[in-house]
This record gives sequence, C-alpha cells and structure tokens, in this order.
Amino acid sequence: MDKYETIKAVGDGSFGSVTKARNKSTNEIVAIKRMKAQFASWDEAMKLREVKSLRKLNHHNIVKLKEVIHQKDSLYFVFEFMDNNLYEIISKNVSPPTESEIKLMTMDSLHGIAICHKNGYFHRDLKPENLLINN
Repeated sequence: MDKYETIKAVGDGSFGSVTKARNKSTNEIVAIKRMKAQFASWDEAMKLREVKSLRKLNHHNIVKLKEVIHQKDSLYFVFEFMDNNLYEIISKNVSPPTESEIKLMTMDSLHGIAICHKNGYFHRDLKPENLLINN
C-alpha cells in the first residue's frame, strides 16, 4: 500500500470503504476499496466471489480490477477510478441527462450485465450507486 497516496475518501458501503488514491510512481488515479472483513491468508482472500469474478471479467463496461493487496489481515482492491455513479448524476445535476445519454448509459449497463451472465456471474447489488460512469 506504500505505493499509493490517498487523495480523499469516496464512499463507505456494507462490505468496504473506498478512497481515491494516486500511484506514486505512475501518477495514475485509482480507487482503492478496503474490505471491512479481515482475511488471515491470501488463499482465503482469493476465494471471494468478488475477486474471482473481477479477475475473470475483462470488458470495457465492467470496472477494471488492477490489483489485489493483502496486508496485515486487511484486503484491498485497486480499481480504475471512475468519476461518478448514476445516483450522483441523477441527484446532483441541475439538468437531467438527455435522452441519448440515458440510452447510452442503459446500453453500457446492459452490456456489462450481459458479460457477467455470459460468464456465469450474477450481480447481486445493482443500484444507481454501483453503476459507475466515467466522464
């Protein structure tokens, strides 16, 4: 975790908290999810459904898992950083998305879900906060 510099807290969910961070050597901005559960071993962490699915699924409509870090019984997922989520777009924008933007977000979401299903995975927590959007 030493190679990342925390920028700010992004959110807190049922299973973990997310921070925006910067890779010190590449300056790449990433999102780091720290799992709330503790994991005694690397093997235990690798058995998680989230790890298995995200390592297998490689598609532009699914957030990219860049790295998994196990350190002192804590587990961290390093993801590509996404600017917003659908909830923020709906609730914080003065003007609603246009019809074409809504169609694009819907198609992108459905493509991502289709890839999950095609690979035998089912997303069990679809909600606006979990539909990530990049500017």
